[in-house]
Amino acid sequence: MTEESDSIDFALVAYREEGVWQLHEIVDDVLESTDTLAAALRRFPGDGGALGLVAVDEEFFLIVRVAGPRVRILLSDVTAADEWELARTALEALDLPLPEEDDDQEPAGDLSLLADLGMNAMDMGLLLDDFDLYPDETVSEIARKLGFGPLFDDAVGLTSA
Repeated sequence: MTEESDSIDFALVAYREEGVWQLHEIVDDVLESTDTLAAALRRFPGDGGALGLVAVDEEFFLIVRVAGPRVRILLSDVTAADEWELARTALEALDLPLPEEDDDQEPAGDLSLLADLGMNAMDMGLLLDDFDLYPDETVSEIARKLGFGPLFDDAVGLTSA
């Protein structure tokens, strides 16, 4: 996993504690699979569970939401599974086939996994359809919509325009 871990743009956990968003880095060794990421997220408290936010090589991002025994996953681009183990494990967890060679970039998983936090499935779909955005920019927009945009931007080094 060393090659993949060298390509991690960011790996963060976000959760609300007593209504206030908290954001922390996640160590690379839990990024082997969506299962290891979900297990690590269970250690965090949080009203409504914890969100794992991971971006790899400016190619794709993954959001894993853990609340109790429930794990919900959103992968920004199914074609990332051709090259990245973490994306491949996301498709396996979603019980979806690996992409074919001629498949187009499209998201997989639960577009409504953040609906109760302020980002409905339609807005998520529209955001994921904007192929001009890098993963950090897309996740920044999601974080802004959920209420922790400045915290996220500071953590990943994005500057506001």
